Amino acid sequence: MFRRQYLSIFFLLILSIFLWGCPKRVEVPPPEKPSWVNPMVQLLDALSSVESFQAKASIRIDTVREGEEMNFLLNGFLIYQRPDKLRLLGYHPLGMGLFDALLRNGEFFLLIPPQKRAYTGEISQFEEVIEKAGPIEISTERDEYSEVPNRIRIVIVEKETSVEVRLKNISINPDLPGDSFLWEVPEGVEVRS
Repeated sequence: MFRRQYLSIFFLLILSIFLWGCPKRVEVPPPEKPSWVNPMVQLLDALSSVESFQAKASIRIDTVREGEEMNFLLNGFLIYQRPDKLRLLGYHPLGMGLFDALLRNGEFFLLIPPQKRAYTGEISQFEEVIEKAGPIEISTERDEYSEVPNRIRIVIVEKETSVEVRLKNISINPDLPGDSFLWEVPEGVEVRS
């Protein structure tokens, strides 16, 4: 009987030592949501190491629609002029123009000739739409001797879509024609805001 009381006291002593050393529950505040950065601003910053450039582009679009993986390969041409002029023309491998996207002084233009549609607007108008699309990750890669990226990757996480643009035949600070960033709507094309 004495042994049993002695063991009970000993176990209570050991248990109190363990419980005494347990840390108190600490409330951890939820992490702050990182401030949102417009992906277009991010892209322009990545290209801004030179005054201007032009390059041929290979464009690969990977997406998932209704559970089915889809891949598209396009050819293109990219023109950039600091601080915020960017034009990307996309062509079917057989040469048919598929799109003409132009960013100029905060304005955005998109022409889709096969659909005979064009879209225009201020980039600031798209910020809410872009933010609602979920996280958009932009990454660039450059060769160790290159002044500009030779690969641009854009991932729209929630839409399971990625766009990879590989640049080749890059010409740094070329004399760009005066109409490089002009945008005219072809006849018969519906323009939407």
